[in-house]
Amino acid sequence: MFILSATIVCALFSALFFAFAMQRWSRGRFFAGGAHLLFSMFLAGVATFMGLVGGTLMTYSRLTHEQPALEVSLKRVGDQHFQAKLTDPSGGVRDFELLGDEWQVDARLLKWKGTAALLGFDTAYRLERLSGRYSDIAKEKSAPRTVHALVAPETVDAWELARRAKVYVPWIDALYGSSTFVPMADGATYQVSVSPSGLVARPLNQAARESVGGWR
Repeated sequence: MFILSATIVCALFSALFFAFAMQRWSRGRFFAGGAHLLFSMFLAGVATFMGLVGGTLMTYSRLTHEQPALEVSLKRVGDQHFQAKLTDPSGGVRDFELLGDEWQVDARLLKWKGTAALLGFDTAYRLERLSGRYSDIAKEKSAPRTVHALVAPETVDAWELARRAKVYVPWIDALYGSSTFVPMADGATYQVSVSPSGLVARPLNQAARESVGGWR
């Protein structure tokens, strides 16, 4: 809401100074009109940038405590070849193919600190990618690998901006939280939960518990 409000204010002032510029030019005051036009363009640029950042932040989900982020169900379709069904809390379902013995989901976290945290800004997260790997190191180096993006490319990367501006904006922290690699097994179902400190994957059925229990 803060970014949306700031964007609207900048856009309104941009339009106001543009109107001032047109008024000055109509009266032959070209220098004053040019100055107002330049400031109007500056505010329009700020509004555009903040709008793009705000649009990116809308792809993140608010996080106030540990909560379910994803359910992962696996089905074996071949040797070290699995079909993964991802179900998000809203009921959306996506299917991906994974190669290897283990899987992992990665997420980006935007964590507020200090004054921003006291003002009620919540940690935000977004699941980034799903990948598989082989337990054998030699095979991991040579065999085909699978990595799937869980979000579309973005025009402005708010997480990267936060990471780069950490020195200048000390009240926000950009974290990359990822679950540990979890073994894949036919019929196994896991729940991925996210907390302000990162991700954790827990088995939901017997096949998953057996797979984790015998994992070395």
